[in-house]
Amino acid sequence: MLSLSRRLREARLVARALYDTEHPVVVHLIPMRRCNLSCTYCNEYDKVSDPVPVSEMQQRIDRLEALGTSVVTFSGGEPMLHPELDSLLRHIRNHGMISSLITNGYFLTAQRIQELNTAGLEYLQISIDNVNPDDTSKKSLKVLDAKLQLLAEHAEFHININSVVGGGIEHPEDALTIAQRSVELGFSSTIGVIHNSHGQLQPLSRQEERIYQKVKNLGRNSYSRLTHFQDNIVAGKPNTSWRCRAGARYLYVCEDGLVHYCSQQRGYPGIPLEDYTREHIREAYNAEKPCAPLCTISCVHKVSTADFWRNPQTGPPSRINPDTFVATQVASGK
Repeated sequence: MLSLSRRLREARLVARALYDTEHPVVVHLIPMRRCNLSCTYCNEYDKVSDPVPVSEMQQRIDRLEALGTSVVTFSGGEPMLHPELDSLLRHIRNHGMISSLITNGYFLTAQRIQELNTAGLEYLQISIDNVNPDDTSKKSLKVLDAKLQLLAEHAEFHININSVVGGGIEHPEDALTIAQRSVELGFSSTIGVIHNSHGQLQPLSRQEERIYQKVKNLGRNSYSRLTHFQDNIVAGKPNTSWRCRAGARYLYVCEDGLVHYCSQQRGYPGIPLEDYTREHIREAYNAEKPCAPLCTISCVHKVSTADFWRNPQTGPPSRINPDTFVATQVASGK
C-alpha cells in the first residue's frame, strides 16, 4: 500500500511538472556540510561545520513549499549527522512534498531505519563506490552490506543503490558486483559516471564502458533509468541537444541558504532562498547554461527531462559571465 501511494503521488507530480513549468520539481537541500568520510573525488563536504539550526531549515522548507516544490532531498555532507533530521523530514511531509535522503549509510541501524519510517521518509539513496575500501573511498560494499540487509528487512521507503565508474575508481568491475547485490536485495540500482571537479565529462575506458552497460541492463524500468545522456558521456560525446533547467526545475540550496544551479556550480546565482522568486525560476528556465554539453550531473539531467522537447533557451543567465561559468572551481572543503 505504501509503495502504491508513493507511485500515485509521484504520477500526480509528474503530471503537474508537464503542465506547469514555473515551479521546482526537485530541490537538494543541505542540512549538514560536515561528513564522517573523506572520499577523494568529493568536493561537497568538510570536517568542521555545525548542523544548520532547525528553525532555519524549517523556514527554507516553508519557502520551498511556497515556490511549489515537489520533492525535497536532503544531501550533504552527511545529512544523517543532523540531530533533528527526523523532525525536518516530517516538516517536508506536512507540506505535502515528497521526502528524500542521500546518505553514505554508515549511521543506519534497525532502530534508525524504523525512526525514518515513522518520520515519513519516502526515498533513500546510497552510493557505494567499491567492494573493499581503498584510498579513494570508504563507501564500500564490504562495510555497508550489513546495512543493506537491515534496509531490506525494515525499510518502508524506496531504496536505490548507486554504483559508480570513472574518476579514479580503482576496480570498475566492483560496480557490477554492487548492482547485482542491490537487485538481489530488492532495491533499484543505478550507475553514475564520476565527474571531474567542475562536474564535467571525464571519458571512460573501454573496460568501464562494458561495466556501465552491464549494470544498466540490470536496472529496473523507472524514472531513475533515464540515462540516455549518460550513454553519450560514456561514448565521450557531448550532450548538445538537452536543455538544462537548473535554477528552475532543479535547485541546489546550500547550508547558507543560497540557491545554486547545482553542487558543481556553487556561487551561481548564489541568491538567498528567501529572495528567490518565480521571476528567477523563469529566467533560469529560459537561460542556456554554457556548461551543459559536458555536464555529468545526473539529477539535473533527469529533472530536466520533462522539458527537453519544449521552450528553447536563449542566451546565458543575465547575472553570469559565461567565460568564467564553466571553469569555476568550487571549494573542495578538504
